[in-house]
Amino acid sequence: MSEPFKGPFDGRPLAFAIAIAAILLTASNLRGGIVVVGPLVEDIRTGLGFSASQFSMLTTLPLICFGIVSSMVPALARRLEPPQLVIIGLLLISAGALLRMTSTFSLILIGTLLLGSAIALLNVLIPGLVKGYFPRHPGVMTGLYTVTLGIGAGLGVYLAIPLRDLFDNWRAPMALWAIVPPLCVLPWLYLLRVHTRSYQPPQTDRINLWRNTKAWAVTGYMGLQSTFFYSIITWLPNMLIDNGLSDTHAGVATSLVNLAGIPASLAAPLLATRMKDQRLLVLAIAVLAMAGLGGLLLAPSQAPLLWASLIGISGGAALSLSLTLFALRTNSTIEAVSLSAMAQSVGYMIAAAGPLVIGTLNDLSGSWFYAVALLLALQVLQCLAGLVAGKPGTIGRS
Repeated sequence: MSEPFKGPFDGRPLAFAIAIAAILLTASNLRGGIVVVGPLVEDIRTGLGFSASQFSMLTTLPLICFGIVSSMVPALARRLEPPQLVIIGLLLISAGALLRMTSTFSLILIGTLLLGSAIALLNVLIPGLVKGYFPRHPGVMTGLYTVTLGIGAGLGVYLAIPLRDLFDNWRAPMALWAIVPPLCVLPWLYLLRVHTRSYQPPQTDRINLWRNTKAWAVTGYMGLQSTFFYSIITWLPNMLIDNGLSDTHAGVATSLVNLAGIPASLAAPLLATRMKDQRLLVLAIAVLAMAGLGGLLLAPSQAPLLWASLIGISGGAALSLSLTLFALRTNSTIEAVSLSAMAQSVGYMIAAAGPLVIGTLNDLSGSWFYAVALLLALQVLQCLAGLVAGKPGTIGRS
């Protein structure tokens, strides 16, 4: 939902282009460091002696950080310029990735906490910057932002096995996410020098989001789609390997979850901003996800690329719709960032249980049947939350 004022970079094409590059380069770093462990599960577990439940901590801790740190971002934004916060976040991603390459469990946990906290900071801040820097084009920039998230995640998964094989070490693909983030700091140094305070940090919001039904619906939709994404991206390789696929083919299928979501990530916000009522879009996303999960449940080895594609399209569309709802269901940038902080704080706390529960179900049952059945049930709940969130109206004027 565009706001009726000019963007800070109108009439300044160089700054405008650099701001776009800064947003998209940052987005490319917000998934790879987490999803890269999916194809490397067995290598890491074997090399470090982790159980499935213990390994799940490495995928669950970032989500807990998302939930805790997200609520702190508005207060941090009152004290520092947004480019400063982004620079700090990118450098912490790099530091966390380095620590996750060690062999000491305590250091790996510290690295995971750093990585998760940094990504949480940027997850909340970037949607606010999109609305502040590009008030005339929030749908387009949200689409590009989520597409870049998908590309970064897809590359992280797709390159994991080739890099492991090339260097004969599972740490090689992890190193990629220690090297890239510092390079992405450069455009933010320029924006910091320009010193344009186009983003206004939230002050006291007159709307109590915690008592607002629509705000909770957006939060539920955000949390459940995140639970679905992180559970699938963590355990899909193992699901497919246990059903007869090679680790290379399983890695390709998992990367397809991200890559297939790229066009959907671009299309969903463009469609959503042209629709007064987003409930039909919510239903379409749910049908695609359930079809993909049904395939994994009934015929996992028959058409794994098809099931991965359906799940990827649904996941990409659900993520971008969640982010778009922050704008569509608010009346100002302040409200949008406040809703973003609430939705991501509570939503990711919900999502944190996903990979752990899925891994534990497999450990206890020795089968992926119950795990996939649980994901199907969560899709039903996600759809119900989306039907409330997709109804026309803003959080202050429902």
